[in-house]
Amino acid sequence: MTGETAAGRPAGAVRWAGRASGWLRASRGGLFTIALVVGAGSGLGAVAFRSLIYFFTWLATGHVQFGQQGRVPSAHFPGLGLGFFVMIPVIGGLIYGPLIYRYAREARGHGVPEVMIAVAGEGGRIRPQVAAVKSVASAICIGAGGSVGREGPIVQIGSALASSLGQWVKMPESRLRILVACGAAGGIAATFNAPITGVFFGVEIILREFSIEAIFTVMLSAMVADLVSRQFLGSAPFLSGLPPGIALHHLTSYLLVAALAVVAALLGLAFAKILYATEDLCDKVWGNRPEWARPAAGGIALGLLLLALPQMYGVGYPVLYQAVGGSYALWFLIVLAAGKIIACSLTIGIGGSGGVFAPSLFIGATSGMAFGEIAGHLIGPAAGQPALYAVVAMGAVFASAARAPLTSVASVVEMTGDFTLTLPVLLAIAIATATSRALSYGTIYTTKLLRRGIDIDRTPSADPFEDLTAADAMRPFPVPLPAGTGPSGLPDGPSRASLPGPVTHQHDPQVLFATESLTQALRQLELYGRDGLPVIADDGQHLQGWITTQNVLQAVARHIRAAQAGTTQPQPAGPGPHGPHDDPGQAPAPLGGYQILEITIPAGSPAAGQALGDTTWPPGWTPVTVLDNHTLRDPDPGITLAPGDRVNLLTREPHNPQPAHPHDQPASQPDSHPPDTLPAAPTPAPAPGEQP
Repeated sequence: MTGETAAGRPAGAVRWAGRASGWLRASRGGLFTIALVVGAGSGLGAVAFRSLIYFFTWLATGHVQFGQQGRVPSAHFPGLGLGFFVMIPVIGGLIYGPLIYRYAREARGHGVPEVMIAVAGEGGRIRPQVAAVKSVASAICIGAGGSVGREGPIVQIGSALASSLGQWVKMPESRLRILVACGAAGGIAATFNAPITGVFFGVEIILREFSIEAIFTVMLSAMVADLVSRQFLGSAPFLSGLPPGIALHHLTSYLLVAALAVVAALLGLAFAKILYATEDLCDKVWGNRPEWARPAAGGIALGLLLLALPQMYGVGYPVLYQAVGGSYALWFLIVLAAGKIIACSLTIGIGGSGGVFAPSLFIGATSGMAFGEIAGHLIGPAAGQPALYAVVAMGAVFASAARAPLTSVASVVEMTGDFTLTLPVLLAIAIATATSRALSYGTIYTTKLLRRGIDIDRTPSADPFEDLTAADAMRPFPVPLPAGTGPSGLPDGPSRASLPGPVTHQHDPQVLFATESLTQALRQLELYGRDGLPVIADDGQHLQGWITTQNVLQAVARHIRAAQAGTTQPQPAGPGPHGPHDDPGQAPAPLGGYQILEITIPAGSPAAGQALGDTTWPPGWTPVTVLDNHTLRDPDPGITLAPGDRVNLLTREPHNPQPAHPHDQPASQPDSHPPDTLPAAPTPAPAPGEQP
C-alpha cells in the first residue's frame, strides 16, 4: 500500500511520531518537556486526591474535615450515635482492603518506600494501576478515620503517573528514575504549596542523586505542579493558621531549641520504632488469615481508639492548628502526641494506606507546644511563645524519623511562610539529624526496605570482589533443585542410554555457597570447576544456580559500569556483604547426592544440529554448561549443538552409579565429606591469635 502503513495511518505521520519519540527519549529538551507534563499531571492529581479525601470524609461524617469537633456523632448517620467511630473504620476497611489486595498490593502502607526501591532497584518502573488504586484506597482509609497523612499517597500517585508516561515513551532507565522523582516532587509541591520542599523531597529522599540535570528537571516539575494546584487551592502558605509574630527574642533561647531538638529526635526515632513494632504485632495476631479482610477486622481496634480520642480522626491538620493556637491544656498536648503515634502505627499495621509525613508534623507540633509551655512555666517570658517551639519541633521530628534535613528545613520554613524562623529551625534539624544518625541506622522509610533485605543507603564498593557474592554472578536455575542425599530413584542404565552422546567424563561437584565472595568463588572455580560449580543455599536445602568464570567476569563488568555511572543500587542488608562463608582458607566440600557428567555429541547423534532447548534429557538431568567450538557458554536454549560439542549435566546420583570409564573415578578432594553426608555451610576460620 503506497504512502500508508498496514494500520492505515499515513507513513509520514508514523515517521514524524518516531522522530518525536526519539527526541523525547534522547535529548535534554525531551526530558524537560516530559518533566513539565509530569508536573502538570502531579498537580492535578494532588488536587483530585485532596478532593477525594474531602468527599469520603464528608460521606462518612457530614463534614469535609473531622476530629477537631471532639466526640460528636456523624451528621449522615445519627442513628449510630458515637458507635459510628467504631463502625466507619470497619466499613472503610471492607472497601479498601479487597481493593488493594486485588489490584495493587504495593498500595498498602505509606507508599514512599515502594517508590524508593522502584527508583533504586527497578529502574523507575511502577505499575500504572498503582496511581488509581492508591488514590481511592488512601482516600477511603483517611475518610473513614485512618490517622495517616496524604503526602505518602500523593508521592506514590505522582510517581506512578510519571513512571507510566516514561515507560510509554520508552525512556532509558537513567531518565525514568529522574521522572519518578519529578512525580514525587510535583505531588509534594502541589499538596503543601511548597515547591522547594517538593524539590528536596524528590532529590534527597526519592532519587538520592544531586546531579545538575536531575535537580533542574525536578525543579521544573515541582514549579509546574505548584502553579497548577494554586489555581484550585490558592496561594496562601499551607500552615497559615499559626499565631503571628513568632520569633526568638533572646540568644539564650537557642539553648532551649537545642534541648528541644534532642527530645524531638528521640520522638522521631520512637515513632519509627513503634510503627514497625505495631506492624509486627498485627502480623503476628492476624497470622495466615486473608489479607483482604485485615483492615476491616483491625478497624475495630482503630475505631475504639478514635472513640477514646476522636482528635485522631483523619489527617488531623485542624487539630494541629488548634494545638498551636493554644486551645489545649498541657497534659492534653502530650496525650495528642502519644495518641498520634499509636493511631498512625495502628492504621498502617492493620493494612491501611496513608503517609507518615503529616503525622510527623502533628507529633512535632503538639510535643513542641508542650515543651514551650513547660519552658514558659520554668523560665517565664524570656522563653518566648510556645508556638515557636511547636514550629521548630515539626521539622526536627521529621528530620529524625526520615533523616532528610534539607526537606525538613524547607518544609517548615516554606509551609509556615515565616523565614524569620530559619536559624532556630536549622539548629534544631541539624541536632535532631545527628542524634538520629548516632542512635539508629535505618529511617522511617528505609527500615521497611531493610526488613526486606535491601539497603539503599549503603554505598556500593568500588571493588566488586569485596562487594559481590556468588549469588550475584551465578546463572539461576529455572527451578531450585533439592540438595538432599540418598537414592534419587533414577535408574542407571535407561537414563544413560537415552543421552544423545557418550559420557566422556564424570566427577563429583564441589560446594560453593551463595553468600561466598567472588574471591572465594574464583579460587574454587580455579581448583575444582573447570566447567563451573553449583551454587547452594546457605541452609543446604537446595541448589540455586550454576556459576562459571565467565559469569564472574560478567558480574564484575556490570558492577564497574554501575559504579562509574554513579547509580544507586540496592545492596543486601546485614553487617557485611559476604555473610558467614567468606573465609578464603576454607576448603570446599563435595556436594553429596549429585554428579556432573560430561557428554560429547557424536556426529550421528539426533541432537547434532538441534537447539539445546529442543533436546530431550532424562528426568532430573540439568544442562549447566556447553563447550561450543572451544568456548564455554551458558546453557542458552537457542544454542545449536554440533558434533564434538561437550555438554555438562548436573544429575541426582542414581543407585550404585558406575563410572563410564575406569579413569573417570571421582578424584579425591581435600577434607571431603562422605558421599551420603549433606555438606554444611563452612564455618569461619579462627581469628589471629585464637586456637582453632
